[in-house]
Amino acid sequence: MPRSPDIAHALSFDIEDWFHIVEIAAVEDPSLWPGLSAESSLVERYTDLILRVCDDHRARATFFILGWIADKHPALVRRIADAGHEIGSHSFWHRKVYELTPETFRKDMAESLAAIRAGASDPGLAIRGFRAPSFSITQGAEWAFDTLLDLGFTYDASLFPAKRGHGGYACPLGAHIVTAPSGRRIPELPMSIARFGPKRLCYSGGGYLRLLPLPLIERGIAQEAAEGRPTVVYLHPRDFAPDCPRVPMPLHRRFKCYVGMAGTEGKLRAMLKAHRWAPCADVLRSAGLLEGAAA
Repeated sequence: MPRSPDIAHALSFDIEDWFHIVEIAAVEDPSLWPGLSAESSLVERYTDLILRVCDDHRARATFFILGWIADKHPALVRRIADAGHEIGSHSFWHRKVYELTPETFRKDMAESLAAIRAGASDPGLAIRGFRAPSFSITQGAEWAFDTLLDLGFTYDASLFPAKRGHGGYACPLGAHIVTAPSGRRIPELPMSIARFGPKRLCYSGGGYLRLLPLPLIERGIAQEAAEGRPTVVYLHPRDFAPDCPRVPMPLHRRFKCYVGMAGTEGKLRAMLKAHRWAPCADVLRSAGLLEGAAA
């Protein structure tokens, strides 16, 4: 498999459990989550698989951890930190940002930081990056950038520069600077989009990566690299889990949630072997958008 030009691509994982799926009635009540988690060790088993795959290929990544997971599985946070990966936040309750008030979002994010740091047994843990559940910072919710800056975050990875089921945000492709409503600036590492025929589509994360054959994913990586942009990969523990529990949902959501799970590990290993990878913060530093030493 041809190696892309000498560019470090961004490797990231959103650490949440199998039932953290937005707009699915069967799992939307948080009071049900402890029981659903107890029925399956999925988040621990498959995050440990991700850690083994990264170790096998000597790849470091960013793990955007849900505060709820950090609270329930603190030893998992410690294993991620001990493996030398960057740790970011994925919020606490996995709620869409554009449906929250600024006050509710601030409380959620403060709780996520406290839970992740407690899980890591490190009250001073630097948590630089945030990824919104479902890439849900959309037009009109830019106030979230000010909240992130107020809480000490130094970059965001929440924008999806194409139309999608839960929004999307028109923004430049590749790493860039976003200006918050206050006038302050924050580096942004949006999701990768490549051109396939007349359309620009996501190819490197979640259901998109599970659905597409590896040659098309490689085509997207090559296309972005040729234009000087690193590919951003994002995956969840459930993306690797053919034994993921099923719950009632519309047919199109069922397809997107469960297609291709058996092939995810093989695709990821092939990509890690063929290209150079780094945590999100390191990719932003390489672009000259973030100060400080490598994570």
